Order: sequence, then structure tokens, then C-alpha cells
Amino acid sequence: MKLYYSPGACSLSPHIVLREAGLPFDLVRVDTKTKKTESGDDYWAVNPKGSVPALKLDDGDVITEGPAIVQYLADKAGKTDLAPAAGTKERTKLQEWLNYITSEVHKQFTPLFKPDTPADYKPIAKANLMKQFAYLDKQLAGKDFLLGKTFSVADAYLFVVMNWRKFQNLEIAEFKNLSAYLERVAARAKVKEAMVAEGLIKAA
Repeated sequence: MKLYYSPGACSLSPHIVLREAGLPFDLVRVDTKTKKTESGDDYWAVNPKGSVPALKLDDGDVITEGPAIVQYLADKAGKTDLAPAAGTKERTKLQEWLNYITSEVHKQFTPLFKPDTPADYKPIAKANLMKQFAYLDKQLAGKDFLLGKTFSVADAYLFVVMNWRKFQNLEIAEFKNLSAYLERVAARAKVKEAMVAEGLIKAA
């Protein structure tokens, strides 16, 4: 398998999951501005959407969209700790979290990174995000991870998008549960491995 990624982008989520699942893979870096891979290939030919991540399977098929990719990887590895079995109530809860992160956290960050976003809208976007941070803080009370005691693919996704707050000066110190949760995820060995591989942190 090949994971097409850009350092620190939402593609970091399946990158973490690949390492957590112990699956073999190759990393292919993409310049999201030029839409070229590190070898100069046209990324549009891999993913017509032009965005990362994209997962190219050994048979040549390509899967896009992070939440779909991470579930596929967990199922392929047979890691029910990363994703509960399909058809169960627990799996539906996981999908609920993945959809929430996509629509209410990930996409709320988008206008903050777009250069054509009107300046007077950015404070509104930040206020919307702070509301979601408050919700997450309440949901994490008494829990190690989103589904309880077990790290799942949803945790990889939330961790990645929450890291973007650092580029927007969004302070979360008041949210004790959320802050502790992010520290807990950041301390995982495979999370560190993925971040080192993408040049986001230095190797210990």
C-alpha cells in the first residue's frame, strides 16, 4: 500500500493508524500546492479531488477520505481495538465520532487556513471551534479515549485536527479533560513514530 500525504495534514491520521495496525506501507509525499508527488508525478492522476490522504492499494485501487481509509485499515488488520466490528453498536458509535470530527471540527478549521476567507469571518470560525472544544471536554470526562478505555481510529483523527489549533492561537488550557487527552495520545509510541517520519517532531 502507498499512503499519499502532506506533513501535518489530515493524512497524518491514516499514517498513525497504519503504524498502530502494524501494516506494511510506503509513504509518498505530496505538494498540495503544485499537486505533484516528491518524484514529480501528477497527483491529480492519483486523486482527482487533489487532496490528501489517498491510499493506493496493492491491486491499484485508490481509497480517499480519511474516515473511510482508517476504517478500511483497521478492518484489514483485524484490529477491533482500533475499530469495533462492523455491524455492532460500538462501530456505529465510532462512525458517529468520525462524522462529528469531519463536520464539526475538521471543516471548522478550513476557513482559517484559506487566504480568501474574509477577515471578519475568522473570529466567528474560531468561536465555533471553541464551542466544539467545550463539547469535547465534557465528552472526555472520566474517559481515556473517545470510546472509553481503548484508543481507536477516531482518536487518531481528532488528535491530528486538534493539533491545527497551534497555528491559530486557539488556547485550550481551560479544557482540562481535552488537554489531558491530547497529551495522552501524543505520548503513544506509534503517534510519535508517524510525527517523526513526517518531520513534525524530532526523534527522542
